[in-house]
Amino acid sequence: MVKGRTLTNAILPQPTSSYNRKIGEMSKNTDVKLISMDTIPIEEVTWLLKPFIPYGKITIIQGDPCEGKTTLVLQIIAALTTGRPIWDGLLETERIHVIYQTAEDGLSDTIKPRLVAAGADCARVLVIDDSEKALTLDDDRLEQALEQTGARLVVLDPIQGYIGSGVDMHRANEIRPLMHRLAKLAEKYSCAVILIGHMNKNSGDKSSYRGLGSIDFQAAARSVLVVGRIKDDPTLRVVCPTKSSLAPEGKAVAFRLDPEQGFQWVGQYDISADELLSGSRRGHKMRAAQDFLKEILADGAVPQTEIETAAEKAGIKPKTLRNARYELGVVSSKVGRQWMWALPEE
Repeated sequence: MVKGRTLTNAILPQPTSSYNRKIGEMSKNTDVKLISMDTIPIEEVTWLLKPFIPYGKITIIQGDPCEGKTTLVLQIIAALTTGRPIWDGLLETERIHVIYQTAEDGLSDTIKPRLVAAGADCARVLVIDDSEKALTLDDDRLEQALEQTGARLVVLDPIQGYIGSGVDMHRANEIRPLMHRLAKLAEKYSCAVILIGHMNKNSGDKSSYRGLGSIDFQAAARSVLVVGRIKDDPTLRVVCPTKSSLAPEGKAVAFRLDPEQGFQWVGQYDISADELLSGSRRGHKMRAAQDFLKEILADGAVPQTEIETAAEKAGIKPKTLRNARYELGVVSSKVGRQWMWALPEE
C-alpha cells in the first residue's frame, strides 16, 4: 500500500478530460431511441368476442383432435360474415371479411360444406392460394392479403401446418420471432388472429402443460381457449378459457354437435379446463345437478325460487343448475305470480 493513499486510488487512474470527451462522443453515436410514456395515447381494447377473442391480438384455440375446434371457429365465421349474433344474447356484429387457411381439410369437400351449413356468406371468406408455395408464419403474403382485403380475422388451422419445415416448434429462439411478427401484423391491421392447435398428449392433464410446443406460443397470445368434450355426453363440447390477459376470465361455454340437429350453443357450463382435459370429473357436477332436479321434482311441479334456494344450499351453482335443467328438458311455466318447474312428461 502506498502511504496516505487508498488501494483503489493507487491502482485506478482518474478519468481525464480527454477520456470524458471520448465517452461523450461515443454516447452521441450510440443514443438509444426512447419513447416517453407521456406521449403514448390510451386506447381501449376492442373485441371480436368479449372476453375470448380480442381484435389486434393473437388468440389460441387448442384441444385434442376431433373435439370440435374447427367446427366452432367456422360457426363463429358464419356469424361474423353475416352480421348475426355469435350466440343468443349477444348483439349483432359488423359484417367482416375473414382469411381462413387450413392445412388439414379440403376446401371443396369439407370447409365449404360446413360454412354453407352454418349459413356463412362465403363471398367474405377468403383463402390465400398456397397450392404452388406453402404458406408460413413469416410469409409476406399474409400482410399482402390483409392490405388487399381489409380482413378483420385471420385463422390458421392448425398452426402446426404453418410453422415452416425448417423451424422446430419446441425451440423458443425459433418460435419467438415468428410469433412476434404475427402479433405485430395483428396490431398493425387491427385484426384478430386465431391459431388453432392440437394439444400434446405426453405431459399429463393440466392445460398449462399440454399446450402447443414452445411456451412462446402461449406467451404471445393474449387469450388461450381449450375445447374438449364431456365424457358422459359425447355430443356436448365445452370451451374453457385458460389465459385472459386483457379482461377478467370468462366463464366456460358449451355447445352441442348433434348428428341430426347439427351445431347448437348450450350456454355457460360449470367446469374447469383441467377437469375438462382430465376426463376424471367430466360431467360430475352436471350429474349431481341432474340428480338433484330429478329428486326435487319427482312428485310434481315446484316453484323455481324454492328450487334455486335448495340448490344453493346443496352447493350447486346457478349456471350448473341451468345447464342441468336444459339437459333434462325441465319445463318452466307461470302459475299465478310465480314460475314453476316440472319434469317433462314421458
